[in-house]
Amino acid sequence: MQCEDRVSEENHSVCNYKRSKTMQGKTIKESVQEGKILLADGAWGTALSNKGIQPGECPELWCLDHAEEVLDIAEKYIQAGADIIQTNSFGGNRYKLAMFDLDDRVDDINEAAAEISRRAAGADTWVLASIGPTGKMVLTGEVTESDLEEAFAQQAGALRDGGADAFCIETMSAVDEACAAIRGVKTVAPDHEVIVTFTFEKSVRGDYKTMMGVDPQEAASSAAEAGADIIGSNCGNGLAGMIDIVRSIRGLFEDIPILVNGNAGMPKNVDGRDVFPEGPRDMAQHVKGLVEAGASIIGGCCGTTPGHIAALRKEIDALI
Repeated sequence: MQCEDRVSEENHSVCNYKRSKTMQGKTIKESVQEGKILLADGAWGTALSNKGIQPGECPELWCLDHAEEVLDIAEKYIQAGADIIQTNSFGGNRYKLAMFDLDDRVDDINEAAAEISRRAAGADTWVLASIGPTGKMVLTGEVTESDLEEAFAQQAGALRDGGADAFCIETMSAVDEACAAIRGVKTVAPDHEVIVTFTFEKSVRGDYKTMMGVDPQEAASSAAEAGADIIGSNCGNGLAGMIDIVRSIRGLFEDIPILVNGNAGMPKNVDGRDVFPEGPRDMAQHVKGLVEAGASIIGGCCGTTPGHIAALRKEIDALI
């Protein structure tokens, strides 16, 4: 096919070729199965904050109003060594955008988010479409699972059209919402890989649970049954805390790839602000332990920067 898998410099649009592989011809899962340890990017919220986004602003709207700033974030992570770059679309579903009276712009915002990361990635870096929770709960009757599937399918369709290679349904606490998201994505992008990550917190007993009381093995099992290709955890813990979570999931699944995006340590409140204490070297020291536990893809969440990703790159390369 003659169509190039990159964004035109003139109009920032992408061709309609629905990609799920890089130019090297491999999916993320195929690369992991070859024994590669892949590096994901870092925190987008932290990066946007450093760019000057104000409290109460819609982060995803920056894809339309501040596209070059969003592009710069993606480029910086790729320059730091990321194999996978996400999209600025975490809260891009209709329910979250309705909080900013933007629910009629789901398609525009998400397509732009994927186009920007595609432009930064070129053909050699995977673009991973970020899909976060809706903030609605089936348990309380606010929505049905069908409502959620429809909302996630709408978002995923626009991200697919913008050039995403795969999808990351992330920061999930409710298994029913995560599974609805998987089904919604698969409806519109059946040939694209789907990653699902849950957020776990350590209990007073020392085990890990989501906010809804689900442990890593239960969450992973449900996601796999619903069709997830890659499973893992993000946020809620630094990389040190992720080791036990990875070990738990690996104890259930021998072969499924596991992704972890850890925070730069656990936040501390300093003068009314959450500060993440771990520097790049602090985070990077846990790479070997994560890989030994069974992680295949490692990246950063809250508080991480291109400097953290560069340090992780160095440690991953040292393992090869």
